[in-house]
Amino acid sequence: MAATIKVGDAIPQGTFSYVPYTSKLEDIHACGVPTQISTDEWKGKKVVLFAVPGAFTPTCQVNHLPPYIEKYKEFKAKGVDVVAVVAANDPFVMSGWGRSQGTKDMILTLTDTNAAWSKSFGLTMDLTERGLGIRTARYAMVIDDLVVKYLGVEPAPGVSVSSADAVLAKL
Repeated sequence: MAATIKVGDAIPQGTFSYVPYTSKLEDIHACGVPTQISTDEWKGKKVVLFAVPGAFTPTCQVNHLPPYIEKYKEFKAKGVDVVAVVAANDPFVMSGWGRSQGTKDMILTLTDTNAAWSKSFGLTMDLTERGLGIRTARYAMVIDDLVVKYLGVEPAPGVSVSSADAVLAKL
C-alpha cells in the first residue's frame, strides 16, 4: 500500500454516505436516514479525517476512535471545523458504531463505499483472506481548504501516526 497523495496535494473529490445525528438516534432501535456529503462542502474549512479498517473492530473500537472523542474540544480549539472518521462499512453500521461510542454530532461517521475514495489515492488494504474484503487503510489527514496539510499512514498494525495526539501535534 503506497499512498499516491502527499502533503500539498488537493484531495480528490468524493462523496460519502452517513446518517446525520439527531436526538431521535438516542433510541437504539432508530436507524436514521442516510444522506450524502461531498468533499466540496469542505472548501474553506479545516478538516481532520481519519480512516479505520472497520467499525467495531478491536483496534478501531478501543484505540483509534475514543481518543478523538476525548480530545474533540482540543481539535475545535485549534480551529478544526470538521472531525470525521471514514471506513468501508455501510452508513447504518457507521452510525451504530458512532452512537455506541458517543460521537453524537461531534464526529461524522462516513462511509467510503467499497473504499473507493481511499483507493483513488492508494490507501486501501485487502483483508479478503479474513473475510472482510477491501478496506480503508488506517490513516489520518489534516485537510485545509481541500489541500492535505498532514498525512499519517500507519506503517504497521496499531495506532501511532494516525492517532488523535499525532494529529493534534501537527495542527
